[in-house]
Amino acid sequence: MSFSGKVREELSENISQARHCRIAELAAFIGMCGTVSIDSFDRYHIKIHSENIVVARKVFTLLKKTFNIRTDISVKRNVKRESVSYLVVIKSHEDALRVLQATKMIGEQQVGTDAICGFNPLIIRQVCCRRAFLRGVFQAAGSMSDPNKSYHFEIVCTISEIAEQIRSVICSFGLDAKIVRRKKSYVVYLKEGSQIVDILNVMEAHVALMELENVRILKEMRNSVNRKVNCETANINKTVSAAVKQVEDITYLRDMIGFENMPDNLVEAAYARLDHPDATLKELGESLTPPVGKSGINHRLRKLSEMAESLRQKQGGLL
Repeated sequence: MSFSGKVREELSENISQARHCRIAELAAFIGMCGTVSIDSFDRYHIKIHSENIVVARKVFTLLKKTFNIRTDISVKRNVKRESVSYLVVIKSHEDALRVLQATKMIGEQQVGTDAICGFNPLIIRQVCCRRAFLRGVFQAAGSMSDPNKSYHFEIVCTISEIAEQIRSVICSFGLDAKIVRRKKSYVVYLKEGSQIVDILNVMEAHVALMELENVRILKEMRNSVNRKVNCETANINKTVSAAVKQVEDITYLRDMIGFENMPDNLVEAAYARLDHPDATLKELGESLTPPVGKSGINHRLRKLSEMAESLRQKQGGLL
């Protein structure tokens, strides 16, 4: 199962004890994947469509617990697309009217499809209702990428005003949701790992949150180890390059002027480097008698390199 599927399944099992929260979640389902129709006798009907059986079951349960409405779930198979879709239908006008009025999609006296509005701010005034609303919105039209690959959370809307409403609700929790146009849709999204952790916490998907946090910790540890390895590798390469250059300079001085014409302390350092071409400065200093610190041996080797460079310049001038 995909990570999105795990989140959706976890959210489907979260049935709020508060009626107002269940109504807010139902409003999200109707607004995101539902259609409201009215026949020639001015009777309302509601259809909620999803390609996920988990979503259909959640809508069925919310309607039963909140309004004591028992609906049937019909199944449609698309042979060409090899897909299955589920339809929850409220056929009774009285039941549909109760649901629409409770979700404040129509007023007490309003009739007709023109009277149906989007998400009414009154149903999400409380923080708990906004959480429930976002649970419904994600189950209906949301998705998440596998955190092992990337961090991406999105909710796809067909109407720009609804996308803006959802973005506003997400931002009310201190998150920085954005909207992007994708073909004919409007996508509300979050991309930072920390913000996706926060939105999972907002929706109360705590199991998915812990799984995501574990992935983030492993990624950070892996990145930290890689940085340290790269740093150590760079330091080793730098040390090796410096040692090779030092050996070249010392050999050049020995061949051109001889060690007998050089100060004893520099000759001692030169022999130490020739005998231990792979040693670190600390190891070179400790091999001397008496031992010399890193700064001391580094000073001597740098002096040898300066002498070699000066001699090369003189030889070049003579040529």
